[in-house]
Amino acid sequence: MISTRLARELREAGLVWTPVSGDAFQIEGGEFEGDVFTVSDMTIEAHHYPTGSVLGFNGTTEWALDSVALDDALWLPREEQLRDLLGGSFRSLERIPRAAGALYRVTTERGGVVRVFEAEDATEAYGEAVLALIRSVT
Repeated sequence: MISTRLARELREAGLVWTPVSGDAFQIEGGEFEGDVFTVSDMTIEAHHYPTGSVLGFNGTTEWALDSVALDDALWLPREEQLRDLLGGSFRSLERIPRAAGALYRVTTERGGVVRVFEAEDATEAYGEAVLALIRSVT
């Protein structure tokens, strides 16, 4: 799973989240900070209103919550979502075995420039690549 730090950096860089079933998120601040929730058609649904979007908690999943403004939720994108965000710039993902686990290397190319991002988790390497892509176009 992507780190909270990187998820915040992606949001601050301008990554926009449109919640769909299966998306993971955290609630910023308060007693639920650090807990991970999942958008689901049955328990946590995204409701879109002219004034903004909220994540509605249905039933007794989290008795203390009714809804949370999208601005108060931190999206934790999945590996395939991050890969999709890279679009045509994505070139490869490599798993590099090491004595203490593996290292994951994501390679991108944009405008003839090849960049490499490495992390101990593939999702984190993809996230760093997406962050670099967002920063290069803004």
